[in-house]
Amino acid sequence: MNPSTPDGEVVGKGNEVTAVLPGVRVDFAEFVRTALPGLLRYGHALTGNPHDAADLVQTVLEKVGSRWAAVLRKDVDPLAYTRRAMANAHISVWRRLRRERLVADLPDVVAETTDRLEHEPLWQALRDLPPRQRAVVVLRFYEGLSEREIADALGISPGTVKSQNSKAMATLRSKLGEGG
Repeated sequence: MNPSTPDGEVVGKGNEVTAVLPGVRVDFAEFVRTALPGLLRYGHALTGNPHDAADLVQTVLEKVGSRWAAVLRKDVDPLAYTRRAMANAHISVWRRLRRERLVADLPDVVAETTDRLEHEPLWQALRDLPPRQRAVVVLRFYEGLSEREIADALGISPGTVKSQNSKAMATLRSKLGEGG
């Protein structure tokens, strides 16, 4: 395949898959280099702590990287695709962890981790939101995406984005004591 072909081919050898777009080459390593800081911030806002965020980002990037050629062939923004995968993975983990787990013996010592935002009222209120509402709020106000971009990133309709944002804002206002 000719890497200078302007018709949007996907070329590569082994793990070095590159998209050939009109005048643009996007390889996975470059995508990770440029997107990683924003993905870690997004993951931190989704999960509530930097350690879980790093785990979430790593897990999703492993999956996206193994399917990079297919992602590029789908004609979608790889960053939006990755954000959507992160939101879906976080929601799946949240659902799994939400289930009650019975144990025979209680642990003697609880491991404590401190987060500098742990006692911030806004952070606590944001962390208490359901995962989809939190994802919408983070993408809207932290990442600065439009309603259409959020809808595309999460695979939901713009109307759902609006309703989830409205519910989240009402919850945050009531928890933070702001009247209206």
